[in-house]
Amino acid sequence: MFYKIIRPIARFIVWVLNGHLHIHHKNRLPKGNYILVAPHRTWWEPILFALGASPMEFMFMAKIELFKNPVLRFILDHAHAFPVDRKNPGPSALKIPVKGLRKGKLSLIIFPSGTRHSAELKGGVLLISKMSKKPMVPVVYQGPLTFKGLLKRKPLEVNFGDSITIDRKTKLTHENEQILFKQLEDAWNSLDKELDPNFHYVAK
Repeated sequence: MFYKIIRPIARFIVWVLNGHLHIHHKNRLPKGNYILVAPHRTWWEPILFALGASPMEFMFMAKIELFKNPVLRFILDHAHAFPVDRKNPGPSALKIPVKGLRKGKLSLIIFPSGTRHSAELKGGVLLISKMSKKPMVPVVYQGPLTFKGLLKRKPLEVNFGDSITIDRKTKLTHENEQILFKQLEDAWNSLDKELDPNFHYVAK
């Protein structure tokens, strides 16, 4: 219920601050729940992705430090967020999203690179996808990378791609992980070019 209440509020805030959110190829989203997988470019991407894929509701990982504030903890808990210690991620970093995905009601937003300043992809997303038997859906954001740019009302572009499914018989060896990561990176590049052939991401 809280998620359904906060979503229109978030949509209104985005409209007031910017007013130019454009969603592309929502028709590519699969039936049922799934894992939205994106390169990490801004802190507001999860909000835009969740708004773009509405009415689907999403879980997302949040750094454990945010849960120390009781007010913020209440909001995060009721917005389907779960804590992850980035320095020492435990089994819960996999068990919680897998369990949530298997129930079939919630999808997941995840950034395999972990941070905006890393290009190295981590295998957790592949394991979550295989264990939950849910497809990965590549998605990209193009638009302002700073809050100042957001306020200048430059367009916010979200582009959804086609699903990538990991066969249950596929073993997640290092070689197979690299093949799957290549699929994701190729999909992101294709989605970026689809929006803007001259796009090149530079971390701020």
